[in-house]
Amino acid sequence: MANLTLNNRTLEKYFGMLRGLDNLSKKKLIIKLTESLEIKEEKVDLKTLFGAWEDNKDSDEIIKEIRESRVEKAEDLGFE
Repeated sequence: MANLTLNNRTLEKYFGMLRGLDNLSKKKLIIKLTESLEIKEEKVDLKTLFGAWEDNKDSDEIIKEIRESRVEKAEDLGFE
């Protein structure tokens, strides 16, 4: 989750809305905010996000396979 930074004016607006809460609600909000400070960001392994290529072949072998698997385009596909 991305972090959001608020300027003082925006913070004052939020505080103005929250000022009217009862004490129990304020305490619960304080607890939630405090707990959110203690959460450590988990490191994400980029391989898990993008399906990294797993293969033991070197780049020359992969390029050769790609070239060999190419299919020649037909000149007239008959879509007219």
